Amino acid sequence: MSGQSHENDSAKVIFLCCPSLPKFMGALHPAGALYAQPVNLKQAIDQHQAFRALLKRQGIKTLEVSEVLAHDTETSVNARMDLEELAAKSLIYRAEPECLERFKALGGEYYISEEYKRLVLEAMSSDQLTDIVKTFPTVTITHSTRDTGVSASYSFQPLTNLVFTRDQQVTTRKGIVLGRPSSVQREHEVNVMEFCFRKMGFPTIDRIPAPAHLEGGDFFPAGDDLCFIGVGLRTDMNAVEYMLKKDLFGTRRVAVVRDDYDRNQDRMHLDCVFNILSPDCVLLYEDMVGKNNPILRQVDEYVKKENGQYALERSNIEFSEYLRGEGLSIIFIPAKEQLQYGCNVLNLGNKNIVAVHPTTARRIAKAPCFDGNVEFINMSAITAMYGAAHCASQVVYRDVTGSCEKWDGFHNELDSSPRRQVPTAWGDYIGNNA
Repeated sequence: MSGQSHENDSAKVIFLCCPSLPKFMGALHPAGALYAQPVNLKQAIDQHQAFRALLKRQGIKTLEVSEVLAHDTETSVNARMDLEELAAKSLIYRAEPECLERFKALGGEYYISEEYKRLVLEAMSSDQLTDIVKTFPTVTITHSTRDTGVSASYSFQPLTNLVFTRDQQVTTRKGIVLGRPSSVQREHEVNVMEFCFRKMGFPTIDRIPAPAHLEGGDFFPAGDDLCFIGVGLRTDMNAVEYMLKKDLFGTRRVAVVRDDYDRNQDRMHLDCVFNILSPDCVLLYEDMVGKNNPILRQVDEYVKKENGQYALERSNIEFSEYLRGEGLSIIFIPAKEQLQYGCNVLNLGNKNIVAVHPTTARRIAKAPCFDGNVEFINMSAITAMYGAAHCASQVVYRDVTGSCEKWDGFHNELDSSPRRQVPTAWGDYIGNNA
């Protein structure tokens, strides 16, 4: 009951993650948290809330990670225990190695036991448990001759980039494929998103195994026949080959867009240099265009054969040449706009575009090849963390009808679909949080 066929189909359900405590912790050292610039947390929260409000005005159901984690935990013992279990996996108790034996001899082993951890978690509020899941704390215990007999120090591995819900997975025509981020700072995010998908009734169809790496910013669906997947700084060919072998893309053709020469953090994902605005119009970063360009992108096209296996059909096609060969008109984005996330727009469906750069928004609106609508939103405090509208959203369901009007009968309409069923938990949730 998840999936998307084309980037221009109407987005119906989007997962988001509002900046919160992990962002505060990441902002203490932006470079160490993979941020581009120092971050004003209040501005980031305000801008993210405005982004969510825009999506809601378009009739899109938004599922926010922290809200999903805590959802139903006050009324369902099962939901509460599931969250406690996730928190238990996220919270680590340990004793200083050099004093572990002495600590055990003095009877302090209980305070680093699973039993004690479970007792602590059971007493916590849902908000506390959610903070544990998002900050991944380690509590190091040492013996003390005073008071309770133990003292503690604390360290954290906060999920500082969870706001960018695009990257932990890809949503193909087949469904949700859990990825494997290339940065160690992001490895725990996949488990959190998997928990949220399962809780809200969105099945995941596979998970990329080590040593392969897959991040969602490198994927674009382009219809029943074609999809694009970038390979370069973040996603590697091991992941693509795994998805081809397991038929996880769900399209007849797969265009692998290779970044062999650039591999720059400012252009880390395919959605930093490319986007789909409509069935016949795309955005493209102009400074990588041309066969002799030192940072060109090249396309290898894989085609599914009669035996169900993919085979390399064409290779080393310059990206803009490939796009034109598909009958696509191109709006070129200059370097200054690309660096400010001009390409990182979000297509809500039916040519409704959310842009984060004002000049790019105007460039799209006046382009002869584009006859849709563009809405500008300020996300400067989000872009400071190396991402924008496309990065900060994971569309898990698009409706192929192309409509982007308000859908008051969302639950009932999906429920009656012969292709997809809405689980009760999800229907109850979106009914209260639409």
